[in-house]
Amino acid sequence: MERIKGYVYLLCAFGLAGTSVVAASFVNGKLGTFTITSMGLLFSLVCLLPFCMGQLLRTIRALSARQWLLLFCQAMFGVLLFRMFLLYGLTRTSSVEAGILTGATPAMTVLLAVLFLREKMRAAHLLGVAGTVCGILLIQGVFMPESRFSNEHMVGNILVLGAAGCESLFNVLSRAAAVQSSGKHEAIHPVVQTTLVSAMAWLIGLVPCLAEQPLAALSGMGWQGWLALVWYGPVVTALAFICWYASIRHCRASTAAAFSGMMPFTSLTLSVWLLHEQAGWPQWAGGLLVIAGMVLIGMDWESKLVRQTQMPAGLPKKSGT
Repeated sequence: MERIKGYVYLLCAFGLAGTSVVAASFVNGKLGTFTITSMGLLFSLVCLLPFCMGQLLRTIRALSARQWLLLFCQAMFGVLLFRMFLLYGLTRTSSVEAGILTGATPAMTVLLAVLFLREKMRAAHLLGVAGTVCGILLIQGVFMPESRFSNEHMVGNILVLGAAGCESLFNVLSRAAAVQSSGKHEAIHPVVQTTLVSAMAWLIGLVPCLAEQPLAALSGMGWQGWLALVWYGPVVTALAFICWYASIRHCRASTAAAFSGMMPFTSLTLSVWLLHEQAGWPQWAGGLLVIAGMVLIGMDWESKLVRQTQMPAGLPKKSGT
């Protein structure tokens, strides 16, 4: 039951995160990159603080130096740098391609989990990584000789891939923090952890936000822009992060990587439906390959869990398993 609950939280977290590409498109070009990020985080903090103020103060007093460092890195990579790369990338590529290119996150997360968390990479993981890479190459038109992409287009896609890399680092850092909390430190409540990470990211991004002179741009923004900022804050940031922190306690980074494929799937669907962007067969085929990679990365770990739960009690495990 706990594992199923973790899966539901993961689906909600990455499904909501996938809407960030579409939400950002309504304000991108009208507001500065750091203004969008700071306003979204501010709305998020306004919604979060009333629910956790007492527990937040108790947690701050109990945090160790290592926990502070992990939270700071989560804020830097998972919030600030992720959104900076994504928003700058969206000015140079389409929302459809940006949404699908975030599908590199599962493959990157698996590789980082192997390097830093010592998680084993099995055959299905390798196939999942290969499927993700092939999907990205298909999106880029490598297999289409008649395709012509401008340098600006390619730079945008590289920036989006940088955002996927930051998201992957965030996934691994979150799992490392969860493992540490399950040991000698008390686990941080998901709402409190979301508040702390959001507050750190907001403080870091405040200076470059003020340099963009946001007041003039905000005063001339229409209702769609304000609605996008509200969605970008309490929903994409607060609710998605709460679901993420609640799920990562029950799942390995490899399993979480599989579900992160919900981001490109959600982004692709909403970009076509709400923004009326065109998606040809290379985009859809590449998206299917990315999703197939997502499923393969997750299936191997789940089959291993099933084999372990079905092992008769009292039988010794073989060494090396």
